[in-house]
Amino acid sequence: MLTVAQNVSISADPFFDALRRKEFARLDQTGLAYLDYTGSAMPAARQLLSHNELLDSVVYGNPHADHAPSRRSTEALDASRELLLSHLDADPAEYVVCFTANATGAVKLVGESYPFGLRSAYVLSADNHNALNGVREYARRAGAQVAYVRLDEELRLADAAETLSRLGAARGPKLFGFPAQSNFSGVRHPLDLIELAQSAGFDVLLDAAAFVPTCAVSLRAHRPEFVALSFYKLFGHPTGLGALVARRDALARLERPWFSGGTVEYVSVQNDMHSLLPEFAGFEDGTPHFLGAAALPSGFGLLAEVGMERLSAHVQRLTTELLVALRCVTHRDGAPVVRVYGPSGFVGRGGTVAFNVLTADGSVVPYWVVDERARAFGVALRGGCFCNPGAAEAAFGFDPDAAARCLRTAGELGFSVQRFAACMTHDTDVAVGAMRASLGMANNGADVRRAIQVVESFVD
Repeated sequence: MLTVAQNVSISADPFFDALRRKEFARLDQTGLAYLDYTGSAMPAARQLLSHNELLDSVVYGNPHADHAPSRRSTEALDASRELLLSHLDADPAEYVVCFTANATGAVKLVGESYPFGLRSAYVLSADNHNALNGVREYARRAGAQVAYVRLDEELRLADAAETLSRLGAARGPKLFGFPAQSNFSGVRHPLDLIELAQSAGFDVLLDAAAFVPTCAVSLRAHRPEFVALSFYKLFGHPTGLGALVARRDALARLERPWFSGGTVEYVSVQNDMHSLLPEFAGFEDGTPHFLGAAALPSGFGLLAEVGMERLSAHVQRLTTELLVALRCVTHRDGAPVVRVYGPSGFVGRGGTVAFNVLTADGSVVPYWVVDERARAFGVALRGGCFCNPGAAEAAFGFDPDAAARCLRTAGELGFSVQRFAACMTHDTDVAVGAMRASLGMANNGADVRRAIQVVESFVD
C-alpha cells in the first residue's frame, strides 16, 4: 500500500494560506476539512462582519415603497445588479438581472415562461442538474419535442452537434440547456456550444452555478440568452438569493404564465385585467431579498481581491493533487481503492471529483458507508447522485430496463436509496451513488490529505 497522505506534496500558494488564517480560521478551530464547495462556498469572516455591521447601522425597507428605507433597498438591489453584470463581463445595454431565490428559481423562470408549442423543441445535455431536467415537463406539456445529448465514457457531451442539427428543424421556438461545469463530475463543457446551438436556431439556457465560483466568464465573448446562478455558490453568503441573467431581447420573448405582487403596473379584479412591469421587474416575483442583496458587494469585493485567475489556479492545483492521490491508493494486492468518474486527465475539468471506494475484489462500498466514515474523520464530503441523474446513470452504467424495474419496485415499497440499491445489485455489482469532493478558496493541502486518509481507511 502506498500511503499517499504522507507521500504526496502539495505546492501551496502562500496567499491562500494567509487568507485561510484570516478569513476562514473557524475551519482549523473546529477541525473540519470542508470539501463541498459545489454544494456551497464558505463565506469569509469579512463578509459576515460587514453584513452584520450594515444591518446594525442602516435601515432597509420593502423596495416597493417610496420612503427612504425603501429607496435604500432599491439602491442596494440596483448596485448588486451592476456588480454581477461586471463580474460576468456582460454589457448592461444587452443583459439584465432578475433576482430569484436560487439558480433553480432562475431556471424555472425560463421554463415556465418559454413559448414552447407543438412545433418547438427542448434539447438538453444528459449531464444536468434536475432544475434543467425539470424544464422538460413544461416542454412536453406544450407538445414540444424533447431530446438529450448523450455522454461518452469521460462524461463529456458526445453528439451535441448531431442532436442540435436534427432538432433544429423544428419550426417553433427552441431551447438548449446545459451546464458550463458539471456538478457531478466537474467536466467543463465547451462554451462554444452556445454558438453551435444558436446557429441551429436555439435559445441557450446556461447553468453557470458550478462554473462561475472558480472561473471567469465573459458574456461578451459568449452571449447565451439566459444564465442561471446562485450567490451562495459564488461566495457562501447570502443564501436564498440567485439570479437569472437574461438578454433583453430574449426576456421580451418569454410569456409569463401568471403575475404577482411586484411584477405588475396594475391589476383590476372587477375588470379582470392586468399589465406586467417592463423587463426584469415583470419577472421578480414578490419582494426581492433586499437584505441579501446588501451583502453582495463584500462578496464580489472578496473575489476581486483574490482574482479569478489566481483562484482558478489554486483550485486546479489542489484538484490535480487530489486526483493523483486518489488513483495512487491501492489495496495490498495492488488493486485500486478508488474509481473516479469523469475525465481521466486534468484538462477540461473543474474542482469537483466524483468517486467510489472499492473493496479488494472490486466491489463498490456503498457511498453512505464512506459518507459515515468521512464524518467520523471530520471531513465534509457529499454523497449520493448530486441531483444529476443523467450523469449518474451514465457513470454507473445503469441498464435502463433494470433501473426502471427497480425504481418501480422501490417506489411501491416506499422509495429509498437502499431499496433501490438492493434491487439494482441483486444480480450484479453496480454503484447507485458516489462520493463527491469539491474544492474552493478556503481549501489547502491538509484538506486533501485528510480526504485521502478517509479513503485509505478502507484499504484491505
